[in-house]
Amino acid sequence: MGKRIIQQRRGRATSTYKVNKKAFNHKLQFPSRLEGEGNIIKLMNSRAHTCPIAKINSKKGSFYIPAYKNMVEGEKISFEKIGEGSILKLENIPVKTKIYCIESNPNDGGKYIKSGGNHAVVTRIVGDSVYVLMPSKKEKKFNKNCRAIVGIVAGAGRIDKPAIKAGKKFHIKKTKSKLWPRTGAFKMNAIDHPFGSGRGKNPKSKIAKRNAPAGARVGLLRPKRTGKRK
Repeated sequence: MGKRIIQQRRGRATSTYKVNKKAFNHKLQFPSRLEGEGNIIKLMNSRAHTCPIAKINSKKGSFYIPAYKNMVEGEKISFEKIGEGSILKLENIPVKTKIYCIESNPNDGGKYIKSGGNHAVVTRIVGDSVYVLMPSKKEKKFNKNCRAIVGIVAGAGRIDKPAIKAGKKFHIKKTKSKLWPRTGAFKMNAIDHPFGSGRGKNPKSKIAKRNAPAGARVGLLRPKRTGKRK
């Protein structure tokens, strides 16, 4: 008798796949309005994030952000002047400045670049748009009123130390609700996965239908293009 394939199992949300709510106690997001300066009250560890997080106290209340490199408790960060850890609009940040936690839309609290050791660079300002070089080496356009934090996300050395033991890697992944190790689709039996068995080892030609159920949504999902790049 066959088992449910991984896609179906994830949809059922068993304990292996469910997110641990206790790990996500703090939401990394700054308020819609910021004035003056903020005080760094506490630096803390978070199982759900790859970087330390900082609790900031301001006139509009307390909030949490990803800590920047070399952040110290008791320091003050500005919401109006340029400096390490300042939260400013992109139009007020000079070109070639390293930034992180960038808003996708004005006042949404920061959506891009929150993982440990990452940062982006402001490349140019054209009219109402600001262009930022992302960690993927691709340039992305943002509204000039979107805000970001000046600096580099802390925790850059997290991948330098090897896990050494498989059990250590397993528990690291488990805190973030990620299954590890993952079995390759080709290594499964035909009854366990659409790519299973030794027949037809050409997964790139498999394009899942848009209305396909969870168990059949494997291979290329809603591809923008197909075929060999010329």
